This record gives sequence, structure tokens and C-alpha cells, in this order.
Amino acid sequence: MDLKIEDDERKLFSTWTELDGDLAGCDEHIAQTVLASRLMFARGDRSRTAYWQVPEGIDVIADIPYIDDGTRAHKLDVYLPHDVVVRGGKTTPVYIDIHGGGFMYGHKELNRNFNVHLAEQGFVVFSVNYRVMPESDFLGQLTDVEAAFAWIRDHIDDYPADPRSIFLTGDSAGGTLALYATAVERSQEMADALGLKRSGLSLKGSTLISGLFELKPYLDAVDGVGDIDESSPTGSMMVISPFFFKTLKERGEQWADLGFMAAHVDLPPLFLNTSNDDFLQGDAMRLAAALCDAGRDFELHDRHAPKGVTLGHVYPVCMSWLPESQETLRQIRDFSYNHL
Repeated sequence: MDLKIEDDERKLFSTWTELDGDLAGCDEHIAQTVLASRLMFARGDRSRTAYWQVPEGIDVIADIPYIDDGTRAHKLDVYLPHDVVVRGGKTTPVYIDIHGGGFMYGHKELNRNFNVHLAEQGFVVFSVNYRVMPESDFLGQLTDVEAAFAWIRDHIDDYPADPRSIFLTGDSAGGTLALYATAVERSQEMADALGLKRSGLSLKGSTLISGLFELKPYLDAVDGVGDIDESSPTGSMMVISPFFFKTLKERGEQWADLGFMAAHVDLPPLFLNTSNDDFLQGDAMRLAAALCDAGRDFELHDRHAPKGVTLGHVYPVCMSWLPESQETLRQIRDFSYNHL
């Protein structure tokens, strides 16, 4: 991996991710791992920036601070179907979106196209930032998400949105945060164990796209258990685990057990999306099995790509213009509207 950042890359990438400005003072190995991951993600995402457009018919209110501390990490955007704005009322269902990026990459702008497509499906969309590694660990990121929830709770009446019809979504690392935030909102016991303050939002359901759900190997890495293969798709996660998941392991390791979480939390209906060429397909299957064993309400959408066609990781978010993604977005709409 070439870790040299060209001037044009720095200018472009900074619109949707931090690069190296927060790495001073970090352990050198962690800093190099984070930078390498960010550059790999950013160079891959560069090819889809032409699709990051907001069409007529969608209104965007950008960079609203949900914590007024002047940092980019604590801002959110709102996407509104213009027809909804014109009509007014408080009947439009809501999605809150948490972007992915391996917990160490990306800002909310990364999901602009996905948020636009969600809004086109008939939702008011709140897209939230959070502090990425190394500025924060896993529980710190959940603290940010809960703070964003609290802001939305207090300000949702300012928008043509139904406060009784709120759904949550996240992709990849954002899917992990979305699952845990959903569970925290439904369990005071879990919130107390993890030291988190629930917002009180009543979630109708959550859509989890290609999430990292099986956290046990990463908690084991906190104690130096298991081998770290840095060349694997999740190798960088193993490297940062001793810092990133340390407080989760100390405060509530049992909540990282999918079976325990599914059995002890009255989760709302969940929509799980993956594909046969998604490197985290197995995580969706393991979560589905845990939900099935606990008798929870969920849908599993495991799309198989035809021969010669690639879908891969978080395809409805990264390539939301594809026919397969458009069908998935319609399925998300049907799932959500069926649970209003």
C-alpha cells in the first residue's frame, strides 16, 4: 500500500474522510494501519464520486451540530423529499443513517447517494457523523450516536416527519453501531452495563446492511488471543481491537454475544442485507441464526450475484444506482412501511 498522499487526493478525500490529521501521537503501528485503511477505502470510493449528487426533488439541510462543540464529527444532515416539504404535515416516516468505514474512515458525506435514494423512497433521512478511531473507541462512537438520537428527539417537530415512525440503518461498521444502538434503546440493562444514556426514541425497526456483527474474535484480540492476519479483509480491525474494543470487553462482554443479545433484548423487526460475495456475509447469517433461535422478527435478504457480476460489500450503499440496489431499496421501503 502506497501511503503517500498526493495533493489532489488530499483535497478530494478530505470532503468525505479524515486522512492523517488525527494520527499524531498514536502508536506507530496503529497509525500506519489506520492510514493504510483510509487510503484503500478512499481510493476505492473515488470512482463513485460522480454519482454523489442531490437531484431536484430532494432538499438537504447540511452540517447541523447535534453537539455544539465546533467539530465535524458531531454534525448531521437532513434529507427531505421536496414534495413532503411542500405538503407539510407530520406523516412521513424517518430513517436515521449511520455510515460505515471500518470504524476509522469516512464522514456522513460518504453516504450522500444512499441518503438521496432513501429520501426518494419516501423517508425523511437524518445522516449522522461520529468520531472515528483513533479519536474514539467503540463505546465512544455509540455515545455519539445516542447524542445524535437525543438531538433528533428534541428537534424532529421542526421537520415534516412522523416522530412515531422512526427506523435506523447502518452499513458495515455503521451496521454494527446500528445494531448496538437499537439494542441499547430497547434495554435499560444493556445501556447501564455499557454506561450509555438512552435517547428514548421509539424505533419501529432497523435495516442492517453488511454489518460486522460477530465481535468475539475482536474482543479476544483485546487479550492477545488468536492470530492476526493483517492481509485479511478484517485484519486492520484486529490490529486496532486492543484499543477500540477494550471498554466494551470490560463493561459488558456478554452483550457482544449475539445469542445473549437476541435472547435478552426485545429487539424491533430487523432487515438484514448481504450478498454471496460480501466478505461479511457470514456475520449476517450468524445474526439471523441468533434472532431465529430467540424468536425475533427479522427478514434476511442474501442476494446472489449472477455469474460475471459483482455486488460485494454494502452494494445498496456504495452502488445505489444499480438495478439490484434499487430492488433492495424498494424492499427496505416495503419492510419499513409494513411496520408503521
